[in-house]
Amino acid sequence: MIHVMVVENYHLVRTFIVKLLSNIPDIQVIAEAENGEEAVRIAQEKSPHIILMDLKLHKMSGFEATCEILRTNSNIKIIILSAYFKAPLPRKLLQVGASGYLTKNVSVEEMIKAIRMVHARKSYISPLAAQQLACQNITVLKELSDRESQVIKLITNGKTPQDIAVKLNISPKTVNTYRYRLYEKLGVQNDVELTLLAMRYGILEEIND
Repeated sequence: MIHVMVVENYHLVRTFIVKLLSNIPDIQVIAEAENGEEAVRIAQEKSPHIILMDLKLHKMSGFEATCEILRTNSNIKIIILSAYFKAPLPRKLLQVGASGYLTKNVSVEEMIKAIRMVHARKSYISPLAAQQLACQNITVLKELSDRESQVIKLITNGKTPQDIAVKLNISPKTVNTYRYRLYEKLGVQNDVELTLLAMRYGILEEIND
């Protein structure tokens, strides 16, 4: 049984979501909250498997509540449910640890699919939000400075920071500054993810030309 908590500012919307989920055999709504502070407190008390988190909350925003809940209990999985899907908001929520991002026009079937996938330790992003993330990634990759392009080229060719430092005649510390700047810009955690991202959007070949 997947234990779910629903955090939603509007009572009617929250009640509707709870009613929908109550008809799903493997999902049980064990708690509700109407504001961010309440969400943090109840999450600590109930430790749900999944939290459906609205962003526009009173007292404490959904973003702040997400950060605080994950700070105290990283085992809880949070799926953002929001009317806002344009970059950079989805990226920021995913970077702080949210496991999913759904737009509020999502179907019941997609919401249930997202809950089950996140419970299975996977991520889920609704198509609209995913499209925005893809567009932002492509834009950022195409707008890299000459030095950033040189660094990403060498990273994707498997060069170490020491190799890159020698090649570009800069210090290893400066190389790492560029690396972490690229990580932050592109929302990745390491060199492997950076390379996969460049390959995914067909930018790797352009950079390496």
